[in-house]
Amino acid sequence: MEKGIPIALEQQRSRAPQGRRLATALSALFFVALVHCVHNSWVKADYDVLRTPKHCELLSPISANEYEARRTSLARTLVELNASAYMAEPGASSLFYGNFSQANWGHSERPLLLIITPHQNGDTIEAKVSVLTPAFEATRAKMLPVSAKGVTFIEWAEESNPYEHAMSILSATPGSVFVDGQTRNFIVDGLQAAHPQVTVSSAPYEIKRLRERKSPAEIELMKCANEATVLSIRAVRKQLHFGIHESTAGALMKSALSSAGLKDGGCLVLFGENAALPHGAGTDRTLGKNDFALFDCTAGLHGYKSDVTRTVALDGSEIPDDHLEIWRQVHTAQTEAIATAHAGTIAAQVDKAARASLNNSKHFTHRLGHGIGLEVHEDPYLNGGSKTVLETGHAFSNEPGIYIEGKVGVRLEDCFYINENGNAIFLTAGVGGKARSPWDP
Repeated sequence: MEKGIPIALEQQRSRAPQGRRLATALSALFFVALVHCVHNSWVKADYDVLRTPKHCELLSPISANEYEARRTSLARTLVELNASAYMAEPGASSLFYGNFSQANWGHSERPLLLIITPHQNGDTIEAKVSVLTPAFEATRAKMLPVSAKGVTFIEWAEESNPYEHAMSILSATPGSVFVDGQTRNFIVDGLQAAHPQVTVSSAPYEIKRLRERKSPAEIELMKCANEATVLSIRAVRKQLHFGIHESTAGALMKSALSSAGLKDGGCLVLFGENAALPHGAGTDRTLGKNDFALFDCTAGLHGYKSDVTRTVALDGSEIPDDHLEIWRQVHTAQTEAIATAHAGTIAAQVDKAARASLNNSKHFTHRLGHGIGLEVHEDPYLNGGSKTVLETGHAFSNEPGIYIEGKVGVRLEDCFYINENGNAIFLTAGVGGKARSPWDP
């Protein structure tokens, strides 16, 4: 036996390098298998996200004909208001009428303006489109995707007054000049100083409502954007686990929205008591078994925005009963709000219906909703002071919430529109509409 011991040890030593190589090979195989399994699990969990591009890929951007119809409606409204021009900096309104925005041309101290003037040809009113541009930027300005024929580019040299150039195209007997409400003050002041005899002011309601009421083509884009956002939230919820950080979940959502074919997507992600601050920045908290996870997400499709909020729980969560009751109460408030909304209803009544459902809780701290379209937040709004009368084509968010600081926050949000029959329809209806439970968003 004692003679055999050294031999056995020697044999063991001689086999050691082979054993290490085998162990290394097995580890490598295990790692590949693990990666394969993880990859497959992600693909399975991400299935809904991967298929959402097919959900929206057949939808086209707004057509040239629709842009022309918008400008014609604006020109007719300008004539009715005895106005001679409408002007807008790059933004949502220039996108609505001219197909370009700040994404194409950022704001600077040198003004670039979309200018629409009405021209009467017999009984027909036509819209003429001009773009005021710095002369040295004229070549770049002419590359803007302006969806209009016969665009005139008004160039101004560095030493000249751009506002005099802009006002020079007005008729011999000009009426008022209306500017988009988001136009910067120094531009409004410059236009007014260039032509003191003409009143320059923000566009009135008659013009604003042209953008507020969405066309069927706009509604279809908004439906798809909101549906794809819901599908993305559902897919990411399946990928969450206890201990995940808010930032990691946010990165997953950003990736999911991009995979869904949406642009500029992102989410506010808040876990547990962090959600009690409606617009909190989070603390990169980890998700615990007793926590809700709140996702407030937006993204774009051909310029039109989504806005969806879900407060979710994971399989295996142990959500306190009182937190679950709050979720159910908020869910009921969302139902009461959309049941109240229809053509002819005053916006304040919709807000009040949600609050009444929550017994006018002091923990429902913000308005019920906002308009949505080319901007995530736009006129009109659903709040207790709004006198706006809901009309066909209006679109709003419906987002009641309860926020108890240091304890819990719950918000549920789906956007809706008023259809041709005057009824309120969720933009998310095509994928099931509002959440059914914290486990079924």
